[in-house]
Amino acid sequence: MNKYAIELFGTMFFVYVILATGNALAIGAALTLAILVGGPISGGAFNPAVVCALVAAGKLPSTELVGYIIAEVAGALGGYYLFKSFKL
Repeated sequence: MNKYAIELFGTMFFVYVILATGNALAIGAALTLAILVGGPISGGAFNPAVVCALVAAGKLPSTELVGYIIAEVAGALGGYYLFKSFKL
């Protein structure tokens, strides 16, 4: 369950930084930070397309695909709503 929480909050953080800054350097730094912190626990995918590629490559069990995608989509929506709630 920890890996799904990491994917949710990592994706939320990443999407929030994308929307709040639009700065390529900040976005790259946010993704790097999310991967460094969450990578050892969840693998640091933070993107449903990456998870699909990991499953296709046999590096992630297919039984975890749906859980990862749900966590990442929920995180992306959370990041969007977080951004909208702080936008003045």
